[in-house]
Amino acid sequence: MNPPADSEVRIGSEQGRGSGIRPMIEETRRGGSPLPRSSFRESRCPGRLPGPFTRREMLKTSASGFAWLALSALTQERAFGATRLSHFPGKAKSVIFLFMDGGVSHVDTFDPKPSLTTHAGEPWSGDAGRKWVKSPWSFAQHGQSGMWVSELFPHIATCVDDIAVIRSMKAELPIHSTSVLLLHTGHNLAGRPSLGSWMSYGLGSENENLPGYAVLSFGHVPVGGMEAFGSGFLPGNFEATIIRADGAPIENIVPVDSAAQQQAKLRFLRQEDGEFAGRLGGNDAVESAVRNYELAARMQSLVPDVLDDSRESQAVRDLYGLDDPDKNTRLYARQCLRARRLVENGVRFIQVNCPYGLSNGTWDQHGNLKAGHEKNARQTDRAVAALIQDLKQRGLLESTLILWAGEFGRTPHGPKPDGRDHHPEGFSVFLAGGGVKGGTVYGATDEFGVNAVENVTTIHDLHATVLHLAGLDHEKLTFRYAGRDFRLTDVSGTVAKGILA
Repeated sequence: MNPPADSEVRIGSEQGRGSGIRPMIEETRRGGSPLPRSSFRESRCPGRLPGPFTRREMLKTSASGFAWLALSALTQERAFGATRLSHFPGKAKSVIFLFMDGGVSHVDTFDPKPSLTTHAGEPWSGDAGRKWVKSPWSFAQHGQSGMWVSELFPHIATCVDDIAVIRSMKAELPIHSTSVLLLHTGHNLAGRPSLGSWMSYGLGSENENLPGYAVLSFGHVPVGGMEAFGSGFLPGNFEATIIRADGAPIENIVPVDSAAQQQAKLRFLRQEDGEFAGRLGGNDAVESAVRNYELAARMQSLVPDVLDDSRESQAVRDLYGLDDPDKNTRLYARQCLRARRLVENGVRFIQVNCPYGLSNGTWDQHGNLKAGHEKNARQTDRAVAALIQDLKQRGLLESTLILWAGEFGRTPHGPKPDGRDHHPEGFSVFLAGGGVKGGTVYGATDEFGVNAVENVTTIHDLHATVLHLAGLDHEKLTFRYAGRDFRLTDVSGTVAKGILA
């Protein structure tokens, strides 16, 4: 959904980047059809400016028109656009979101519960038909921090001194679609901008030839729909660019025309769309489309090189598992490696989805818990750890924030001993790099892992923390739409200071 003509972008009290310099006088009557230009220009009221203006007319008639034109261009450049909207120096220049869709079981990964072993098979007090289910995996302490991690994640366990686990996450509903939207957009209903769109909008991209927001996908639509990656009411150029794991990463990335033909087409499109936008008095949707055409053309020269993993050394290939015999493991390794390469090239927000598994999410094991979670862990564990280690050895982990999270956890009880259901009342996520204090365990659930009871952390709190680490105040990062200043965290959200370095 695109913002109405009277929408304006606000970063705190400042006007942020929108479609550029808007017309001073709108070309439409309130609730009516466009007025003819002559009805304005024939008016000779003293002190009145003739109107309405197109952007070009305004620049031509302004005393400082060319200075404003230069300023408009400067705001799109790398240095100016990348820094002017941050509220304070942030440690994270980029964010990599490792989305574990379906709901990873917290009591089988990062939140051990001996009470589940002691009382396994006994009825749960909330429903006699459900019984406590013990974890089929053992836990051990790792690193100098002594953090507990299950044997499901032997590779991530080697990185615990670089990560902070939040054991007290709390979502709202035990429904995949709404919880996926909440995790991505801060709202249970579709239509809001995603976290990646807010990040891209707030900080811009450090590379004008690449998008600010990329989703490394396995080709399937997540539960909750593509709105999870959408820009909502933000301008369309802040929407995610989808990069597929298998086959051509992006459709039509190789041009079919010569460079001269392509440039001629772009000039024609720019002219036609510019005139159309001018007749509308300025239009975000049209101008976003123009910017997207031009970005797509620039991407054709850079994206193939950035996404080409054949240039990596054998040591790096072995680290990630790029030559693993299992296809999904190979593809997930490729996407994690691409995430590192995109960070190196200035992309602000990269999301890596899981290999496609069950229809309601890869980790959604209501039954066959042991087989399902082991398969998922085997396909992702090595590459996640490799990403952390690779960024660290290249000196990029300090400026890159990694978020590993699903939409909720899984119940410590169930109707059968080899399955767990949806559980938003208490679960675990972890963060690494980008200003996070490694080796930290923040918050806690009760002795059975049912409810978050210490340092309870909501999705809005998580979003506020991610934005804070990137130098953005979640209360000031706003966009005016339909007469209201909207923000990612709605009307709540507190930074989890206990995980900050």
